[in-house]
Amino acid sequence: MNSSAGRSIEVDLLRGLVLIAIAIDHISASVLSHAMLHNYAYCDAAEVFVFLGGYASASGYASLAARQGEWAARRRFLRRAWEIYRAYLLTAALMLVCGAIVARLPIDSPIVSETGWLGFAHRPIQGIVEIATLRRQPFLSAVLPMYMLYALSLSLVMALGKRKPVLCFAFSLVVWLGAPWLAQQVPGVADWPFNPFAWQLLFVLGVLCRLHPVPMQMQTSAVGRALTGAAFALALTFMFVKVCIETHPSPGYMKQNLASVRIVSFLALAWLCAQATRLGWMRALAERLPAVVTVGKQGLVCFVGGTVVSIVVDAAVHLAHGEANWFVRVFGDVVAVASLLTLARLAAAWRARRTAAGGERRMASPARLARVTSDVRAPRDGRGG
Repeated sequence: MNSSAGRSIEVDLLRGLVLIAIAIDHISASVLSHAMLHNYAYCDAAEVFVFLGGYASASGYASLAARQGEWAARRRFLRRAWEIYRAYLLTAALMLVCGAIVARLPIDSPIVSETGWLGFAHRPIQGIVEIATLRRQPFLSAVLPMYMLYALSLSLVMALGKRKPVLCFAFSLVVWLGAPWLAQQVPGVADWPFNPFAWQLLFVLGVLCRLHPVPMQMQTSAVGRALTGAAFALALTFMFVKVCIETHPSPGYMKQNLASVRIVSFLALAWLCAQATRLGWMRALAERLPAVVTVGKQGLVCFVGGTVVSIVVDAAVHLAHGEANWFVRVFGDVVAVASLLTLARLAAAWRARRTAAGGERRMASPARLARVTSDVRAPRDGRGG
């Protein structure tokens, strides 16, 4: 990846593609979902998103620390954790509302049970408490509590990763190895769809790749070319197995606790993607897809909005009895993608207006202070006391 300071257009492109993939993957009648990563590899958009989350978080933390100091960076990511928690509560509420609405529609959709609406409707007070304390995480909101924990721990990961990257990776690996046991020791965590003790390995790898990028000389050396060949062979092997041999999806346990085969599959693809970035292919693609890059820049907003888009489009396709109609299913995919692109554009415009308004206020304050100071220092005309 780009090791320069600040935002990386390649990372924003990949985040945008992943957010679109997440929305598409949760539309049961989607046609485009058959082209998504999980059909051809033992990993999916979740691995990519968590890794890029670590990479982008490290980039933002390092950039802010360089400009304003470590304490400012720590405070920013403490606020970020609070923002993620609020986004989680909003997403959970949206999932329950969507579940309640779909339950009243004349369709047979698994969304009602997946959102957890039926259980929540029977015990709403208990449900609110469990959602607020992270013990229950309604459909599609489950990844956010994990991100909140990672934002809270980022300053420690950055400190260790900068000074002792090998120790940082080794500690993360040990935590991953003991993740199932660790989850059992913390009440409720064993029931999380994503075990945070396991998935932290990919987040930490993203942080370390930002802090200590692989040297260009190594990537182009004989060893680097051998790694590229091995990664390509692994990716093709996994693709062959997924398409031609495996007929049933992997058990949820493998994803919940981030099985080793998922890590190997992801790392092979990540290395190939890094080579595409080195050759400039990713930047060229990003420059041709600025709307997708905008989705990546508005990650949290598009994630929350994408969850609603997925459920609305899925319910609409079922309501139109379009499960067997190829045109209706493709139209649903187009609506979902267009909705995310539009949401990202609106979010970017709103953020730009807020930034501009904040800049105007900051510029106005010194000017007003200068006027007040000038009035105080002005010579009296003799008529006042």
